[in-house]
Amino acid sequence: MAQSKKMITIRLKRGTISCNPDQRATVCGLGLKRRHQERTLENTPSVRGMIKKVLHLVEVVSETR
Repeated sequence: MAQSKKMITIRLKRGTISCNPDQRATVCGLGLKRRHQERTLENTPSVRGMIKKVLHLVEVVSETR
């Protein structure tokens, strides 16, 4: 049987204009470009770490199991 992948939906709630370049690169790596843009990604430890790094800029909308 194929197991369903755990997914997580995130939204960029603040702009990256006043961030340092590392945080901007992390937001870009998550696939977010504009404010209020949502992206659904696979819930892996690397994605979780990226979200934790820019938690003040993004919000977790939903998690599916």
